Amino acid sequence: MHVDTPARYRHAEVGGCVDATIEARADGTTVLRSTEALGWFPDRLTDCLEQWAAEAPSRIFVARRVHGGDWRRISYATMLARVRAIGQALTDRGLSAERPVMILSDNDIEYLTLALGAMWAGVPYVPVSPAYSLVSQDHGKLRHIAATVTPGLVFAASAAYGRAIEAVFAPDVEVVLGAGTLEGREVTPFDDLLATAPQASGEAAHAAVGADTIAKFLFTSGSTKLPKAVINTNRMICANQQMIRQCLRFLAEEPPVLVDWLPWNHTFGGNHNVGIVLYNGGTLYIDDGKPTPKGMAETLRNLREISPTVYFNVPKGFEEIATAMETDEQLRRTLFARVRAFMFAGAGLSQAVWDRLETLAEATVGERIRIITGLGMTETAPSCTFAVGTDVRSGWIGLPVPGVEVKLVRDGAADDPHAKTEIRFRGPNVMPAYWRAPQQTSDAFDADGFYRTGDAVRFIDPAHPNRGLVFDGRTAEDFKLSTGTFVSVGPLRARVTLAGAPCVQDVVVTGLNRDEIGLLVFPRIDECRRLAAELGEPAAATLPVPELLHLPAVRGFFQQLADRLWREGTGSANRPARLHVLAEPPSIDKGEVTDKGSINQRAVLQHRDALVEAMYEGRESDPFLILPRR
Repeated sequence: MHVDTPARYRHAEVGGCVDATIEARADGTTVLRSTEALGWFPDRLTDCLEQWAAEAPSRIFVARRVHGGDWRRISYATMLARVRAIGQALTDRGLSAERPVMILSDNDIEYLTLALGAMWAGVPYVPVSPAYSLVSQDHGKLRHIAATVTPGLVFAASAAYGRAIEAVFAPDVEVVLGAGTLEGREVTPFDDLLATAPQASGEAAHAAVGADTIAKFLFTSGSTKLPKAVINTNRMICANQQMIRQCLRFLAEEPPVLVDWLPWNHTFGGNHNVGIVLYNGGTLYIDDGKPTPKGMAETLRNLREISPTVYFNVPKGFEEIATAMETDEQLRRTLFARVRAFMFAGAGLSQAVWDRLETLAEATVGERIRIITGLGMTETAPSCTFAVGTDVRSGWIGLPVPGVEVKLVRDGAADDPHAKTEIRFRGPNVMPAYWRAPQQTSDAFDADGFYRTGDAVRFIDPAHPNRGLVFDGRTAEDFKLSTGTFVSVGPLRARVTLAGAPCVQDVVVTGLNRDEIGLLVFPRIDECRRLAAELGEPAAATLPVPELLHLPAVRGFFQQLADRLWREGTGSANRPARLHVLAEPPSIDKGEVTDKGSINQRAVLQHRDALVEAMYEGRESDPFLILPRR
């Protein structure tokens, strides 16, 4: 057991992933394993619901504000009764893996009840990003998902999903609505499912559920290709929760309290965070906020009222929270009151934001809060590595969790200085397959049964490998210039977005088979408006985006960024020779951006190839081109 409690850090007991055995194989690969064995875990996640309903029946399991007002709270005992009713209703309908339940909804109590009811009855459910219904205009990804899983029942939170339902689902697919009606289509109110009386058939269906029963089909974000349906079994989810508990031992010391917005159609929110609450008998306060200028107000309101014991967010969310805490004493005191750790996912956290969080904590409560990082993915339910020490820095991913084997495979010749090292995983938390995709499944695993992630890593200190691993980008993103110079895209993107904060959302690196690299820059329009207003442009709030980007204050910001990147570059592989600031946002329908905001580099380059040509051919044809002053 490892207890890492320097005086200036709040006590939080950790373990499991702080030491590893390292096996160097004859074929040049390296295999890492935790020195701690994986402990026992239940066969079904719903066993945890039964456990806590018996041991702490009145404890609040989940809560959500009603129309922005007071919290509606559901206890463990109440949730178990709701889940048994839903399980019976789904059993009565004969649903199965061939005809699963599809969920179109933001996080809410009915969604969680339906999901757990499906798991109770052994019926897989399919959580789908609301953006595929409410933002997309052609519903292309929703059609693809529906064709892949062929749902027998579709749940939608409200009639707002009516247009998508009408466009995608045949009339013989039952539609259940949380609220409202759909014109011209018969719907089943959710309350009708909830009113179903449990019977022997439902209990028999539940008894047949085991560790290898499919709990859900969780779709990948589609950041490189169309989303794939990842089979998530009960074994995967329960094994991963035990792995997490052994690494974050403080979760078992007191029932965890989460204030969380992360969407349940992603593995971080739906598996990791909901699982932490249920596995450890905690309480989940559903946060209806988002890490956007409008959505952050609700998140900050909730964090002023509820003190979490562990807090999860994406880097942009932590950035906004850190900024708000600079002037909000109540927020600081409530957030830091009992939190043991912060953790982020989805992208790298700026070291500057990291340092601000530590400084604010120390000033408020006299001690810092450890920030935990790691690596996980949809195919691994999700956690495979954690970095849990108090010396962790942004980009570190740590060592394997108990039960997971990590294989490091060099992607190139041994003497190639630009070759990257891919990380691969094997363990009980790794998916058995993609649903109805045998070729993609075959391609996803190597001859030893390790899942090929496509993520590159390197040792923090090759001389001391037990210090852990650091993320090194994606192996498939990198390319060569016409000179043969290798361009490592991941680290370059991270450097540019950090240097371009707060006005740069993301960048796409150009230059394949060209002499110089360039950047397509996706700006944060709200931050550009704020910057322009602060620098004396009162009309910035209402200007169309193209005119906004041409304001002297905004163009000056990106000119300074171009100059800085040129000045700090050390060679053609990391010194951008041109920038194009994009007035058109990334398109979800064209696959340029996923529903969680990740940019698909390949899709952007494919759909904007004419723009890239103009960027390289001349200044006159590209009014948004910015060249560094050399």
